[in-house]
Amino acid sequence: MVLSRIVTAAAPLVAVLAVLALVAATGFSQRTGLPAGLDERFYGFFLDRYPLYAAAIVYALARLLSVALAPGRASVARRIAGCAFGVALVLALSLHPTFGGIVLRSGFATGGIAFLQKAPMWAAYGLGAAAAAFSYGAALGAGAFATAGGLPAGRTRWRRLLAAGGRAILRLAALWFAFLVLGLARDAGIGAWPRQAMSGAGFAVAAGLSLCAFLPHAILVGIGGPPVTSRS
Repeated sequence: MVLSRIVTAAAPLVAVLAVLALVAATGFSQRTGLPAGLDERFYGFFLDRYPLYAAAIVYALARLLSVALAPGRASVARRIAGCAFGVALVLALSLHPTFGGIVLRSGFATGGIAFLQKAPMWAAYGLGAAAAAFSYGAALGAGAFATAGGLPAGRTRWRRLLAAGGRAILRLAALWFAFLVLGLARDAGIGAWPRQAMSGAGFAVAAGLSLCAFLPHAILVGIGGPPVTSRS
């Protein structure tokens, strides 16, 4: 059980680092040809300003897949349907109408309005990151619950519900931290990616920031909580 939780928690981090390494090794950038229509949806302001949200998408998809493959009592049908639902929800909120979707747009709008209301830049940035983390966390949490969720059973039902709520708040706080870190990619020196190929130094920055950003959430996932009973 402990080992499976560690694997489930660590797999998304490994996936993020692997994808970043692949991007750097292949020279994938805005100059890389994409199928008709995809380039307009993928490339644009939000990818250029917040390039490491691409890592956040990979983390969410890998997290959902790791939940679907983790040991548990949920049926195969529920795992497939729940994972498909979670993947579709994450992609819809992340890529519609273009890259960043509702997630980054909600953060950008919240932070921008706060700044226009004369909030300090650091406060506006924090509020924007919180809004983006909430949208992202809601999609990820809903997908994970649909994949392998279930209601706590037994005499301690309400106590377990409260504990689950507490874990959800902690994980949301961890995602807020993740978005605070990911938003620093340009200032930290990630380079010109995606307008140009990712350099070795850019990869080091991207990998370091991504690992730092999502490690707290991965640790909370690894700690886990009491088992639940699936009703699938």
